[in-house]
Amino acid sequence: MPHFKFEKRVIAQCSGHVAGMDEVGRGPLAGPVCAAIVILDSRRLPRGVDDSKALSAKARYALFEDIFDRALAVSFGLASAREIDAINIRQATHLAMRRAASGLALPPAHILIDGDDPPTGLPCPATPLVKGDSQSVSIAAASIVAKVLRDRLMARLGARHPVYGFERHAGYATARHLAALQKYGPCPQHRMTFSPLRQHELGL
Repeated sequence: MPHFKFEKRVIAQCSGHVAGMDEVGRGPLAGPVCAAIVILDSRRLPRGVDDSKALSAKARYALFEDIFDRALAVSFGLASAREIDAINIRQATHLAMRRAASGLALPPAHILIDGDDPPTGLPCPATPLVKGDSQSVSIAAASIVAKVLRDRLMARLGARHPVYGFERHAGYATARHLAALQKYGPCPQHRMTFSPLRQHELGL
């Protein structure tokens, strides 16, 4: 299970708040990419936090509420499908991360980030951790926040564009989604630079 050891180590060195950051939504054909950042209270750590991909939807929603109740600060940032098309998914992910970090109510002294590709332009030093969402409880908490928020947003987009079923597959390339694209074509929430949209494999 993720732990607080990385955070304690960094706190001892920088004597400030340490945040965990993660993102969700790099791979879908539609919708934004979402980044979240969380500063946990070492005295009130939420129990049962794990990588969001390892949790059921019911567990994620329960932990989402607990994280917001216990954390010192939580923020998130989005980059839209249009921004993804304009600057590519990597740069859009970094943009969402910078937006998340800039929205924190408490300024972090250091950020732990899942993966090996941290963005530039953050307000403080950052350390990337490969598979950090399965090691750092702060990163794992951020992964839950990002996943739940994006799923809720995709459910809203599903109500706005009901033919695609966004509320069921969150924009990923499921058989139902691809069939809807073939029948109805893309909507403004689709990432036109992503295959098969980019390569016109669906005959759009």
